Amino acid sequence: MKNITAQPDITIRQAMKKLSKFGKKCLVITDEKNLLLGTLSDGDVRKAILKGVTVGDPIQSVYQQKPTVLVEGKYSLVEAKKLFVNHKFDLIPVVNEKGLLVDTLFLEAVLKNGDSRQKEKLDVPVIIMAGGRGTRMEPFTKILPKPLVPVNEKPIIEHIIERFINVGCNEFHLTVNYKSRILKAYFEELQPDYGLHFVEEQEPLGTAGSLRFLDKQFDQPFFVTNCDIIIKADYRSLYDLHRKFGYDITLVASAKEYVIPYGTCELNSEGHLSHINEKPQYDFLINTGLYILNPDVLKLIPKNKFYHITHLIEDAKEQGKKVGVFPIDDDAWIDVGQWAEYRQAVDRL
Repeated sequence: MKNITAQPDITIRQAMKKLSKFGKKCLVITDEKNLLLGTLSDGDVRKAILKGVTVGDPIQSVYQQKPTVLVEGKYSLVEAKKLFVNHKFDLIPVVNEKGLLVDTLFLEAVLKNGDSRQKEKLDVPVIIMAGGRGTRMEPFTKILPKPLVPVNEKPIIEHIIERFINVGCNEFHLTVNYKSRILKAYFEELQPDYGLHFVEEQEPLGTAGSLRFLDKQFDQPFFVTNCDIIIKADYRSLYDLHRKFGYDITLVASAKEYVIPYGTCELNSEGHLSHINEKPQYDFLINTGLYILNPDVLKLIPKNKFYHITHLIEDAKEQGKKVGVFPIDDDAWIDVGQWAEYRQAVDRL
């Protein structure tokens, strides 16, 4: 149980890393004597961040302090199954009569057939923006299109596609321009068993301009991803959040921490030194390049015009549309589009 237990003095960032590292959706919170204090789900973490809580804050005010529990020796498997099914829990702590944590029941183990929510196929279209020149990855991209840059004996784009296939997505649209013939030849040789369609840019149209060519082709929200990022996130939870809150666009954002390695000077209103902040730390939510879009937002994209996804988000907001954010841990985002991150990606995948 060590992998899924934590104490209440850890930060939200530490909780996110633990959830990401061990691939669980929930932590069990205990004190130093193993007394059960509560539970903390990935959904609790996301809600807290979106309400303005910083990832450097402790989890005391975030975790569920009155969780559903089972008492050792006083429950049946039938009762446990009903709780999991009716409340959609990912885990239920088991305590003894003194309230000490003695076991944890997991959904997949109790139901034996796995998590039905995970097995439900998304069957959602995926658009991969694969037409850029990839100048940050030169000299590789002087020869290959960026999506074919290899990471551990497989090109980046195969890593991306595999993650979507694992959740049931089977229809992929690739927007192509730079060295598109090489990219097409690769897939022709690969002969994949999933649906693959190419969307041709006659000239570079930015990170969203070519999406206009797909207007009226979808009747449900769809994924859009850059071709140089790998996201280790729960795509089902992402899609569910988009639908539940009625967003028109949802972007995935990584919780990043930046530390300035110097003392920063703060001035007062007279221009004199007020105080020095020694190595200040800042927390940001960084756009990763993975989105969910509703089909009707494609009408906002001008035809045959250079146009970025940031333009689309701003125009959507001006039209009164809802834009949501899905926070993830920074370890769950691998940006393969620059050399420093590329070397880390080789080690992390």
